[in-house]
Amino acid sequence: MSGALRTLRDALARREISARAAVERSLAAIARRDPALCAFLTVAADSARAAADALDARPDLAGPLHGVPVAIKDLADTAGIRTTYGSTLYRDHVPDADDAVVARLKRAGAVIVGKTMTPEFGFGAVCVNDLAGPTRNPFDPALTSGGSSGGAAVAVATGMVPLAHGTDFGGSVRTPASFCGVAALRPTPGRLPNPGRALGWDMLSTAGFIAGGADDLALALEATAGPDPRDPLSTRDFPAEIPAHAPRVAWTEDFGVAAVAEAVRAPFRAAVAKIDAAFGARPAHPDCAMAIETFHTLRPPLIRQAYAGHYRTHGDALTRTVRWWIERGAETKAADWLAAEAERTALYRRFLAFFESWDALVAPAAAVLPWPNEAGDVVEIDGVALPTLIDYLAVTFVVSLVGCPVVVLPVGRSAGGLPVGIQLIGAPGKDTALLALAARIEEACGFRRIEPP
Repeated sequence: MSGALRTLRDALARREISARAAVERSLAAIARRDPALCAFLTVAADSARAAADALDARPDLAGPLHGVPVAIKDLADTAGIRTTYGSTLYRDHVPDADDAVVARLKRAGAVIVGKTMTPEFGFGAVCVNDLAGPTRNPFDPALTSGGSSGGAAVAVATGMVPLAHGTDFGGSVRTPASFCGVAALRPTPGRLPNPGRALGWDMLSTAGFIAGGADDLALALEATAGPDPRDPLSTRDFPAEIPAHAPRVAWTEDFGVAAVAEAVRAPFRAAVAKIDAAFGARPAHPDCAMAIETFHTLRPPLIRQAYAGHYRTHGDALTRTVRWWIERGAETKAADWLAAEAERTALYRRFLAFFESWDALVAPAAAVLPWPNEAGDVVEIDGVALPTLIDYLAVTFVVSLVGCPVVVLPVGRSAGGLPVGIQLIGAPGKDTALLALAARIEEACGFRRIEPP
C-alpha cells in the first residue's frame, strides 16, 4: 500500500501538484503545529521555496524524490542552512557543504525544509538541548518524543513532512518512531555511506529514515543508497534477492538480556499473535549473553574520541550527558576494548548463523513507553533499577552491535493509548528483502501509522 511519501511523489511526477505547492503545504503545517511541539531547530523557508521553484522550472524530473519536502536531523551538515548539532558551541554554524546523505537526497530531487531537533551531539534520552526543546510527543505533549531523532519522528507523525532523515547509534530512529506511531529504517551500516566518519570501519552509528510506512522507507533507501569509496563499509556487497519461500519469522521479547516493561510486553505479544496468524512466528533469538557489557565497553571511547576536544576547550558549555560520556570514555583500557570487539565479532557470527534459518526476527522497538519530559533519563523499569543511563536501550543497541538492518513498524497502542512499535530485524545487507517483508506484514496484519489527536 502506498504511503504519504510515495503518493506525494507520484502526484509530483505527474505534475498534478507543483514542488512549490508541496513545499508551501509543508511550511504551513510546520507553522501551524511546530510552535507547540518543537520538532524543528531551524526552518529553511526561503531556500526551500527557491529550490522548489527551480524544480518546477525544469522540463524533466530531477529524480525519484522530485519536489518532496524532507527534514534533516540537525546532526547532518546542510550547505547554507544552519547546523548546530544541538550544541550552543555551534549556535550560528552554517556549513559550506552537504553531508553525503543530504547531497544524495537533494540529487534525488528532495527539498530540504528545515533541521529537526536533537539532544547535544545526539546524546540524550529526551530530545532537548540548550538551544531549544523539549520536542513534545504529539500523543501527549507532556511526554518525550524520544532521543535522539525525536524531532524527525514528530515532524513525520504530524504531517509536517512525509520523510525525515535521522541517525541511529543505540536506537535513535527506532525509539522515537515507536513513541510517535510512525515507521523507521536503520539500514545496514554502509548502505547510506558516511565518507566523513573519522573511524571508517566503525558501524555502531548510521543514518536512517523515518516515514509513514515500509513502502515509503523503501523509496527513500532506493533514492539514496549506494557505495562511496571514501567509506570502507559502503564498498561491501549488499544482496538484493527476496526469498521465494514463505517468510520464516522468529520473535523475542528481550533477547534474553534486556529489561522491557510489562506495559510494552503486552501489546508486543498482541502484535506477534497477528504475525503468527498471518505467517507463523516462533520464539527464538541468538545468544546475546554478553551484548550489554560489550556495548557498555565500546560506546564511551567512541564518544570520547569524537568530542574530547570540545571537552578540553569548552567543557563547561557541554550538557551533563555529553560530559558524562566523555569522562566515562577515559576509563576504558585497550585490553578491555579489544576483548569487547572480540565478543562483538562472536555475536555477529551468531546472528549470521541465526539468519540462515530465519528471514526476520521481531522484537520490541522500545523497552518503555514515553515518559515525562522533565523526568530526564530512564533509571528503572517496572521498579527495578537500571545499572546505567542507557540500559533502557538494550533492546535496540543489541542490534546496533552487529549491524543488522531494522525496520520499525507501528503496531498499536498501549493500555493507556500510547503508540507501540516493533523492530523487524534482518540479516546484514538484506535491507531490500526486509523492507519487502515489512510491507507484507503491514498489509496482512493491518499495521498502520498511528494518527495523533
